[in-house]
Amino acid sequence: MSEQDKKQNFTPLSELEWQQKLSPAAYHVCRQKGTERPYTGQFDQHFEPGVYTCHCCGTELFVSDSKFNAGCGWPSFDAEISAGRVAGIRDV
Repeated sequence: MSEQDKKQNFTPLSELEWQQKLSPAAYHVCRQKGTERPYTGQFDQHFEPGVYTCHCCGTELFVSDSKFNAGCGWPSFDAEISAGRVAGIRDV
């Protein structure tokens, strides 16, 4: 399915629907701006070729070639797959 098809077929869900669709941990990270504990996520040390997608809508976000080990315990990427796919939030 193309990125355009995913956007056209995506139906917004209520928070209750998201809670029912996602695991408690995924809901916390995806909908409540939470984080996994460092070094516990399945993709922290995963470096196989491929594309990383949004857990909720399937949008392609990063390619494995842009992933690097920052030593922080979370997956790190130096470039998004296409401009405008990822919003940055300054940590103060």
